[in-house]
Amino acid sequence: MSTNDEFNPLTEEELQAQRDEEELRRRIRNEVLRVQSGEADEDIERDREAEAEERKEQEQKQAHERKRRSKLSWQIFSGSILTSRSLADNYRYFIAIAMMCFVSIVVMFAALYADLNYSRMENEVQLLRERSIRLQEQLHRQTTHQAVRDSLLRRGINLQDPRQSASIVEE
Repeated sequence: MSTNDEFNPLTEEELQAQRDEEELRRRIRNEVLRVQSGEADEDIERDREAEAEERKEQEQKQAHERKRRSKLSWQIFSGSILTSRSLADNYRYFIAIAMMCFVSIVVMFAALYADLNYSRMENEVQLLRERSIRLQEQLHRQTTHQAVRDSLLRRGINLQDPRQSASIVEE
């Protein structure tokens, strides 16, 4: 049976640090060999192409997002139209347009109200005309020929029937 009586002055942490250092040196040697053989250049070129593609995709995504956010309907829906620099200079025009819309709505309702009043008054006038005609007809029906003659005689006016002419008018 063999016993391990050797004393190792290094702790576990120091041994781990040595192993990590050796691993790092080995990687560095391998990388230097790759650079000298030209394999690293190909890897670097592939990495650059991948980075360029990633940047291009990122720029496309950002451009798409800017385009989506710049649409007027999205700006109105999200409320970002209020902070948009391109529209900030035109606020006074938007306010003027809003005021004109408001005034046109008020004018429209005033016109509708006036038309309603005009229609109501027109109906009232029509009813008064009809009533006037009915009253005149009623008055005419109540007055007889004899009552008219008596009324005229009391005033001293003689009622005469119209004279008939002997000549016939030919057409």
